[in-house]
Amino acid sequence: MLSTLLFLLCLTLPILLFFFIHNHKNNKNPPSPPGPRGLPIIGNLLQLDNTKLHLQLWNLSKKYGPIFSLRLGLRPAIVISSPKLAREVLKNHGLIFSGRPSFLGQQKLSYKGLEIFFSPYSDYWREIRKICVVYIFNSKRVRSFSSIRQYEVKQMVKTITRHASSSKVTNLSELMISLSSTIICRIALGRRYEDEGTEKSKFHGLFNEFQAMMTAFFVSDYIPFMGWIDKVTGLHKRLDRIFNEMDKFYQEVIDERVDQNKQYREEEEEGEVIVDVLLHLKKQRLFSVDLTYDHIKAVLVDIIVASTDTTAATIVWAMTALIKNPRVMNKVQEEIRKFGGEKDFIDEDDIQKFPYFKAVMKETLRLHLPAPLLVPREANENCIINDYQIQAKTIVYVNAWAIHRDSEAWKNPEEFYPERFLDSSIDFQGQDFELIPFGAGRRVCPGLPMAIPALDLILVNLLYSFNWELPPGIVKEDIDIEVSPGLTQHKKNPLCLYAKTVRVYNIINGEL
Repeated sequence: MLSTLLFLLCLTLPILLFFFIHNHKNNKNPPSPPGPRGLPIIGNLLQLDNTKLHLQLWNLSKKYGPIFSLRLGLRPAIVISSPKLAREVLKNHGLIFSGRPSFLGQQKLSYKGLEIFFSPYSDYWREIRKICVVYIFNSKRVRSFSSIRQYEVKQMVKTITRHASSSKVTNLSELMISLSSTIICRIALGRRYEDEGTEKSKFHGLFNEFQAMMTAFFVSDYIPFMGWIDKVTGLHKRLDRIFNEMDKFYQEVIDERVDQNKQYREEEEEGEVIVDVLLHLKKQRLFSVDLTYDHIKAVLVDIIVASTDTTAATIVWAMTALIKNPRVMNKVQEEIRKFGGEKDFIDEDDIQKFPYFKAVMKETLRLHLPAPLLVPREANENCIINDYQIQAKTIVYVNAWAIHRDSEAWKNPEEFYPERFLDSSIDFQGQDFELIPFGAGRRVCPGLPMAIPALDLILVNLLYSFNWELPPGIVKEDIDIEVSPGLTQHKKNPLCLYAKTVRVYNIINGEL
């Protein structure tokens, strides 16, 4: 018996010693960030509500701190909720956190990441981003679309003037979606969709379905061996249908532009829309990337999805904040009208002369940013953040909504107070991590130079041309700020206001 015990002891002692050393060594490694306890296999998935995810994550950050962890099925994730840690992730360790997690819906609809937003960080991503920045989002190209923006905004002013003359309420939510869709479709595709009819409803219906599938929950993204559920529920079939319909739409646009461009010279033409530019670059073969029609379609996906809804949502949120804050509304209108004098229309060149107006736009993007969570990132390798160990392949969510309400960065963060920006150099270009509606670092939104002129031009002329009133029986406290679920944070209930004209326009002759 004694010999047997000695034998067992000699046998188990090395094993026990190994585990002791291993555990002791592991205990010296930095811990993972704290976070809510999850269930086996599914982790924290059932605890999260995708319709108000940014709010949930903000509340969790109050309990677990500005960096905390989640387990999304079999995938680890962390959430960043402070400007200091956003700087660490997006700038100081920007290369490590420049990856993109692969999600089925986004990969399918972006042609397997051939565009900018969802493409993994790679030589290909750097090349396609360079092509877009140099040839599409450069200042000369953006200025070349100025006439389109101004024409469509003038059409908006005439539409609202008609509403005012007949005491008809203006549904700004609906009008802004139509206007932003028309502007971006003319700039990107050379088409317009403001006319009533089946084509308009078909386009917007398809676009809404497209966005829904971009954010759809696929079980296979988080628990791969249970991916059969996505097929049973019909998600795969729905995704394929939406992709095929959008692909057909983009192919029709390309074929149409190829036919129209046959009479053009080989060199670049004045007045090209974005699809023309891409087709021209495809012929030139100047890059390491051999551009195909799929590359062109993928880039168009980025431009249309990133521009259309975000522009509309931002304008509606700005008008919502202003109608709820009459002091700010009066102050910004006074600034614009004092300069405008007898002008019928405020041009893009005029807008830089309105510091308070620019502060209003910044404050809108702080409190009501259209995308409260930045596009998720993924750690390319192990990293230490704030003394916590972050493993490679960890999904990183930056909660910009929470950062914009950080009490250490902002005084009275819940208050709409544009004056906070008048004596401040803080901007939304991606260098100030207290204000990051367009992201920051290597993967900051490259379309920022294209987005701001349209936003400014629409809002400044809404404020210059009209006084705005609430419908009878409604007070400013009745205007809610509830949001609807989706890729873009839209106001849940439409913003409907009465416009009162400040000056008379010659609508009959189609002039302003």
